Amino acid sequence: MAEDVLLTARDSGVLTLTLNRPHRRNALDTELWAALREQLTAARDDADVRALVITGAGGAFCAGADLSGGRSAGHPLDRMRRINEVALLLHELPVPSIAKVDGVAVGAGWNLALGCDLVVATPTARFSQIFAKRGLSLDFGGSWLLPKLVGMQQAKRLALLAEMIDAAEAHRLGLVTWVVEPEEIDGFVADLGNRLAAAAPVAVAQSKALLHEGADGTLRDALAAEARAQAVNFATADAPAAFAAFNAKRDPVFTGEWTVR
Repeated sequence: MAEDVLLTARDSGVLTLTLNRPHRRNALDTELWAALREQLTAARDDADVRALVITGAGGAFCAGADLSGGRSAGHPLDRMRRINEVALLLHELPVPSIAKVDGVAVGAGWNLALGCDLVVATPTARFSQIFAKRGLSLDFGGSWLLPKLVGMQQAKRLALLAEMIDAAEAHRLGLVTWVVEPEEIDGFVADLGNRLAAAAPVAVAQSKALLHEGADGTLRDALAAEARAQAVNFATADAPAAFAAFNAKRDPVFTGEWTVR
């Protein structure tokens, strides 16, 4: 029997979701996206859940969307709608959320972490908005999250250059809340989760909502724009070329050619 792609564990009021595709560095495939959507919906509606932790199995947080299968079936906007539902569920979750990051967190995987309220990382964690290297534009809320967290210039640097940065730099930029040694991170996050779970749930939920509503613009608008842009990307030669190069373990050649006639 195949292992579950998303593991769940509860400790009092703290729900931990563990991305469990370590052979793909927990890259997000259709099954894992669906499991996240299901569990976040359940967490939203479960009064016993007072805090959420998202982490990854096998020494990685998340390598982004799984490109190993090439282009998925169906219309790109339909796929992006399902992905966007996960981003909105996480963003609108009334309980506080923590990303526990070890190893790589790239692309949608990094934005999954940034979509949490707090990020705890080990010194060996590495981060990249890798989309540009795959012939894609930002998604999973990255175009909304990054400028708010680091300002427009640093957001453009991270998005356009798709650099890999370490935990120390991510912390300096305000993209990681704490950097904690590997042997200490489990205890640190457990204590943090317990502290959040012990807080007044209605007050915490309202404070979280007020902070979100106080920001300019809406995530929904950003996600809709991202979905349209991603559909355009899939209509060029560059995204398929990047997928093929990724699977062949070579560098892609981007031409910007339009493939729809």
